[in-house]
Amino acid sequence: MSINTDKRAKEILRLLLSHGRASVEELTSALGTSPASIRRDLVRLEARGLVHRTLGGAMLAGNGNPVYEPFRFDASFQVREDRFASEKQRIARAAAALVQENETIGFSAGTTTTLVARQLLHRKNINVITNAVNIGMELSSSNKLHTTLTGGTLRWAGAFSLVGPTAIESLAHVVMDRLFLSATGVDAERGATLIQPDEAAVFRVMARQARQLIVVADSSKMGLVSPAVVCAPVEIDLLITDNGISEETARTFAASGVKILAV
Repeated sequence: MSINTDKRAKEILRLLLSHGRASVEELTSALGTSPASIRRDLVRLEARGLVHRTLGGAMLAGNGNPVYEPFRFDASFQVREDRFASEKQRIARAAAALVQENETIGFSAGTTTTLVARQLLHRKNINVITNAVNIGMELSSSNKLHTTLTGGTLRWAGAFSLVGPTAIESLAHVVMDRLFLSATGVDAERGATLIQPDEAAVFRVMARQARQLIVVADSSKMGLVSPAVVCAPVEIDLLITDNGISEETARTFAASGVKILAV
């Protein structure tokens, strides 16, 4: 996304936050650009779960409720979210399809887990537990979901990940049917890994409290190893990735006992 396109997208969101909805004509006039550019921007914003396109315009996602404005405009998170965007969307749809009504679902912080969570916005009777502030805020726009944040400390800009003793202690009292876990690296020998040890400590507890551990990671993460281990390959019940994973890499995961769903 170019700088001009990114700036225009932020202005569109600010206008929708103020008015709830707007027509393409109104956005074109306010931003001084072409209707075609506005329509392309709206397509991108809808793909990211931020708006719903309507006949001749758009409205904010989440029934137009102006939730979590600072997070929507966080540049570093958006950059990571835009990497392998179409692959992450496919992963998110496949992951969300596994969720059943009345289940308790865990989400670790991360861009791919955020996309999975967005797929649940229009579902009902699902309990969500997460250490991700942004996921909690997004899902708060639905009165059909029950969302719980772990508590804890926000330590890194743009991560939205709650860490520390409070997060760990709160997780000791819950059991999740499924945990959707993000990682910076997924390796057939080392398992799922992260950069930050404090964050990995919280993710490890989340994994222990889940009946099913599902790692969601695009194929660019395959074979990468970061410093902090979250879980070994044998602990991963399912790895959902995109079809860019090589046959050789898929075989190494299968040899380690990891079931793979490539979409």
